[in-house]
Amino acid sequence: MRSKGLDYFILALAIIGAINWGLVGIFKINLVSYLFGSMSWVSRIIYALVGLCGLYLLSFYGRISSFGRE
Repeated sequence: MRSKGLDYFILALAIIGAINWGLVGIFKINLVSYLFGSMSWVSRIIYALVGLCGLYLLSFYGRISSFGRE
């Protein structure tokens, strides 16, 4: 059984990462680098967490069809 709170936290972190990529692509503003420094250890941890969240969210594809059956 999975925790809905964890799912929401991971989804929120992935959305924040996606917004950061949108800012980079449209305005050339990297919010993570601006706040924490360019490739500092904090920035690297944030990027790694966003990447891991993205991998975790791949499991949502298998769960989408089972949402209505719970």
